[in-house]
Amino acid sequence: MMTEKELVIDDMITDAMATPSPAKSMGDPGITPLSPTHVLNDSEENEPTRHPYVVVVAIDFGTTSSGYAYAFTKEPECIHTMRRWEGGDPGVSNQKTPTTILLSPDRKFHSFGYAARDFYHDLDPTESKQWLYLEKFKMKLHTTANLSIDTDLHAANGKKVKALDIFAYALAFFKEQALKELSDQAGADFDNADVRWVITVPAIWKMPAKQFMREASYKAGLASRDNPDQLIIALEPEAASIYCRKLRLHQMVDLGNKTSLNGYSPTENVGAGMTQAKEHVRRNRQSRTFVVENVIGELWSELTEGDRYVVVDCGGGTVDLTVHQIRMPEGHLKELYKASGGPYGSIGIDYEFEKLLCKIFGQDFIDQFKIKRPAAWVDLMIAFESRKRAAAPDRSNPLNINLPFSFIDYYKKFRGHSVEHALRKSNAEFVKWSSQGMLRMSPDAMNALFKPTIDHIIQHLTELFDRPEVTDIKFLFLVGGFAESPLLQQAVQNMLQGRSRIIIPHDVGLTILKGAVLFGLDPSIIKVRRSPLTYGVGVLNRFIEGKHPPEKMLVKEGTRWCTDVFDTFISTDQSVALGETVKRSYTPAKPSQQVIVIHVYCSEKESVSFITDPGVRKCGTLKLDVSGTESPAARREIQTLMQFGDTEIRAMAVDVATSRSVKASIDFLSQ
Repeated sequence: MMTEKELVIDDMITDAMATPSPAKSMGDPGITPLSPTHVLNDSEENEPTRHPYVVVVAIDFGTTSSGYAYAFTKEPECIHTMRRWEGGDPGVSNQKTPTTILLSPDRKFHSFGYAARDFYHDLDPTESKQWLYLEKFKMKLHTTANLSIDTDLHAANGKKVKALDIFAYALAFFKEQALKELSDQAGADFDNADVRWVITVPAIWKMPAKQFMREASYKAGLASRDNPDQLIIALEPEAASIYCRKLRLHQMVDLGNKTSLNGYSPTENVGAGMTQAKEHVRRNRQSRTFVVENVIGELWSELTEGDRYVVVDCGGGTVDLTVHQIRMPEGHLKELYKASGGPYGSIGIDYEFEKLLCKIFGQDFIDQFKIKRPAAWVDLMIAFESRKRAAAPDRSNPLNINLPFSFIDYYKKFRGHSVEHALRKSNAEFVKWSSQGMLRMSPDAMNALFKPTIDHIIQHLTELFDRPEVTDIKFLFLVGGFAESPLLQQAVQNMLQGRSRIIIPHDVGLTILKGAVLFGLDPSIIKVRRSPLTYGVGVLNRFIEGKHPPEKMLVKEGTRWCTDVFDTFISTDQSVALGETVKRSYTPAKPSQQVIVIHVYCSEKESVSFITDPGVRKCGTLKLDVSGTESPAARREIQTLMQFGDTEIRAMAVDVATSRSVKASIDFLSQ
């Protein structure tokens, strides 16, 4: 351990780069550590003052479908889900609306959800090419490596649009819907200032994607930079976890229990339980208010201190796995292992279907058809969606998918022969042509479309259960829209072999939404999380012979410095309590600096020595404005505080001499 004296840097360093020396520094050698590091846990000190919000509104912005729900803070046990959406699909519940958005030819917001899809669909093909229609665009935030405010999306007609605009339009749509409904209930205009907003994101999303959602929310007017606490970013599996605590036995299907539940035996038929559950939910649909009883559900009462369970959130775009442990007496939750998963949501099945169509009709035709007849392509995918939901392990009769007339017609013009001919020629197994203008898929052919996605999920689960932290799992909660799939349920059952009980809430597609409302009412319920990455800053240290590489040495006025040193704030997979603050002291390399720039770096590796190590990337910048304050001390001390344990990282800095705190924002989106 270096003594404090050795770490001190005096005012000698005026321009560290002026003297020729071997160092080729990547980082800005603007700061040097002043004090040995110490971690401090003072969540109370940094608690924002509580605003008495009247209502909490949660938005589940999904890859395939989205919705909102709310609860008044005065009656937190009543969660209201949104109004019925107009124009639902046959065979698909319309508790949520498709995540589809339509902009007019002059790029103005036109409509969202079923309304967007139906309007687009009814446009004349020549007209529809001018309109900008987007669907399943949320995945772009997960798959873009260097996400920024300027990231683009492509509409169905191939035109580019700014992702930030699209996300902001969608969030503004939900804001307007929710405020209108609240105003109708209140009989007067409801003020946005009285709403605390919660937006759910996958736990496996990286920091830039979470920040992107926050920026889009500011643009949509949900909250503002001046009042960031009005918006909470919630993690989807955590929200599900919070809701599952409240489940009563009649609100779920227990696949792992050999005894019959709700009068049927789960081992006989995986799908039967869900059919009954759906019927139960359908009967209760007329009321949009779910009473979440204040008691802990019966299932939960079986859990004791230290018990572990896994939440598997299977959505449209991603699969998110989170391991939680119960902490008594309050029943707080502790995350045992950092969130894992990947882009293995149910849209993977849609891609497989598209690949099958390309195999039968040719990639060139499908690409052309999507652009030339975009509405008919949407039609075809809607037809596939409802058949996809009918796939089950014990199904014996084929699934028929209607091919739109314009598909059959356009194919004949494009290729000069019929769709039927293409099917015969392609020898695609298990897919036949029916004279009623349908693709007839055998159950095997449909199951084959599910296989790659389900295999990925099972592989992830297997790896998770092999980890030492993940032993003795009492329950596995299967949530998210894709959890309704009997094929997925059976695969999970086969993989677990009775090692833990599989619990599926009845209204599985709304689990996250309801949990997000509960989280907004009490964000402190999750007490301990795991850091997904190692975070630190780049500093200059005294050069130590034998310890530091010679090429990192920088000589300044007779003193030897080591550049690019990574000063770790927190390590990957480290447990962090809610509100845990790491405090460090630094001094500017130049006393005359008006703005001190501290670069924040991150890495997936646990131990990092230098910011130039492989896998270390700059993930943010803290700009500390110290202009206009003269420091009486010979050496200015800047304290940097980073707060972890929440779903987002907060940072602040204090100029010790003047007690002036300086605003510091970590910007994960600037390249």
